[in-house]
Amino acid sequence: MNSSNNNISANLRYLRNRRRLSQEEVAEQVGVTRQAVAKWEKGDSLPDILNCEALADLFDVSLNDLVRYDPEQEGVPIGPKNKHIFGTVTIGERGQIVLPKKARDTLKLKTGDTLVVLGDSSPVSAGIALVSSDTFLRMTGEVSNVFFKGKEDKL
Repeated sequence: MNSSNNNISANLRYLRNRRRLSQEEVAEQVGVTRQAVAKWEKGDSLPDILNCEALADLFDVSLNDLVRYDPEQEGVPIGPKNKHIFGTVTIGERGQIVLPKKARDTLKLKTGDTLVVLGDSSPVSAGIALVSSDTFLRMTGEVSNVFFKGKEDKL
C-alpha cells in the first residue's frame, strides 16, 4: 500500500508541475478541495477511485500508470497515455538492433513481424522511428501502396 501511495503522490506532483497547474486548479477540475490535492501529493492520503480516474483523464495518463508507475524504478517520469520510453538500444556491427523485451511485449511484436523504418535527417530533429507495416499502410492508405508496389517482400 505504501508503494502505491508513494507512486501516486510522486506522479501527481510531477504531472501537476509538468502542466503548470496549481493545486487549486487541479482541485477545481477534479471537484475536490485544494487541501485534498495537497494531502495526495504529500502521501498523507489517497484519492478514491473516481478521483483517480478524473486525475488520469486530466493529466492524459492511464489509470494504471497513475497508481502503479514507479518513476524511480523506471528511471523516467510517467508519460502520456499509450506513449512509452522503452530504453536504449545499441546498433550492432551490421546495423542490427534488438528491441527491448518490454517493447516487444507491450506492442505484441513477434518473430517475423514487419516494421517500416522511417527517418528524419534534419539536423534539428534527426531521428529514426519504427512502425508496424500494417499500421503504416492503414495510416498512409493508397499513397504507400504506390510507393511500395512490388516491394512487399522488402517491407
